[in-house]
Amino acid sequence: MKRILLPAGGALVATGLLAAGLASATTANAAPKKASDAMASPTQAYSVAQFWLDANGATLKAAKEYKWDSQAAPKLNIGGPAADDGKAGLVPPTGYKKVTPGVVKNINLPKTVGKVFFQTKGGGLAWCSATSIDAQYRNLVATAGHCVYDVSTNGDVLDKWVFVPGYHQGKATWGVYVGKTAYTHYDFANFEDFDRDYAFVTVYDGISIGDKKEVSRAEYDKWVGDKWTEKKEITRDEYKKCKLNLGECWAEGKKTGDDVVGPDYPGAVLTKVEVNEQTYKAAKVGKGNGNKLGEPVTETVTKSEYDKYAGPGKKWYDKYGNYYITHYYVQSWIKPGTARKYYTAVYYIGAVINRGRLGDNVGGQGFAWNQKPGKPVFVFGYPAGAHPDGDKPYTGVTMKWCYSKKPSNKTYQAPAFKVEEHIAIKCSQTPGVSGGPWVLQYSNTKRIGYVNGVASLVADTDRNGRYDTLTSPYFDGETADIYKFAAKQWSGKIVGPNGEVLK
Repeated sequence: MKRILLPAGGALVATGLLAAGLASATTANAAPKKASDAMASPTQAYSVAQFWLDANGATLKAAKEYKWDSQAAPKLNIGGPAADDGKAGLVPPTGYKKVTPGVVKNINLPKTVGKVFFQTKGGGLAWCSATSIDAQYRNLVATAGHCVYDVSTNGDVLDKWVFVPGYHQGKATWGVYVGKTAYTHYDFANFEDFDRDYAFVTVYDGISIGDKKEVSRAEYDKWVGDKWTEKKEITRDEYKKCKLNLGECWAEGKKTGDDVVGPDYPGAVLTKVEVNEQTYKAAKVGKGNGNKLGEPVTETVTKSEYDKYAGPGKKWYDKYGNYYITHYYVQSWIKPGTARKYYTAVYYIGAVINRGRLGDNVGGQGFAWNQKPGKPVFVFGYPAGAHPDGDKPYTGVTMKWCYSKKPSNKTYQAPAFKVEEHIAIKCSQTPGVSGGPWVLQYSNTKRIGYVNGVASLVADTDRNGRYDTLTSPYFDGETADIYKFAAKQWSGKIVGPNGEVLK
């Protein structure tokens, strides 16, 4: 099925229109409510982490906000009040029993929020927003469903998926956490129903790349993990000794002498030749072999240096006991010769660091469901895309936030895509905010609260070319069931205590 339009991950939205993914389809009442998909084994996860961490995180910096091409967009309609499907509930944030709501100004940004990075079907590098959330094994990430499942490939999980909490200006302060298993609603995984545009992902312990370590060949051969060889130049005597001991060494190149060439020869190098005073005075001026090279150079020397000097320059001394030598130089343009060089192999392994569990490092937000709409809420994320009018106020390299003191209790609908029960707030964040958490009762001192939604769609409702509305799926009892199941799943480590890859 051809996908069109974009969610908040990145899309151009026409006046009063949504940036959305594919139209959702209705499902039978008997359909299962939970879908789960494996993302990476420990060995695969190591390669994924290395992919993003190599070259000091250059790949992380190269990623762009997630988006697809848009051909059309549905109109955003306002429906009736949002309705729960049962009793309201709360799961406390990691490590805390009670959260005190904060104030709007001077916001301390949460450590739990960061970016999820992944590779798209076409090989592009992209990111969304996300947060660490409370779980039994401190290993769970909450984000938008379209930031985990590729809506262009009938629901396949996105490739090379990692979470980087606290992402700031290209830095992975607490390491990267590779996704192990993704959990979402059956309707989203199979029909891209954006009323269920959320996902919970268990992640392995985080890792960082440390300093390289030189090892023996035997240690290198046994190492299961990042390893490589480099060549090191050695002397000819070292080379002979190495060959005698059957070591790994080799010679490269052939020794040749310098060739005198003309000054216009490609790659010609200017050198100087010292001559006597008579030859210098007879030499021509200009660029060419044998022509003068600068003015004569006179230096003061010691008596010992004076006596030892046997060059073509002129030397003399005065009645005060001062000794002098004057040097005369002419040009010599040469093609440098080559030298035979000798090398040996040096073995290195990557010193990979296990950063531990996600929730132990940055904490985890609480979780809330079947909450009455209209409560004050914060939304955190990394907007980066342009407004419909082309203005681009955000870079995506730092976290931003929106606050709504009294959100609407109405649902928002996109009938063309069967979005029937999104909730929304006024917010001017642009594409890139996708997956960012909606947090109730946010404590400005503890930097935690209760996740009650994730950024899904953006809209320009007043038709002025600027995004002004941000929507989220309504978290109900079915959302809670999926979250609770995911929150009980173990993930484990990628590397052992010495940096070895675990299988």
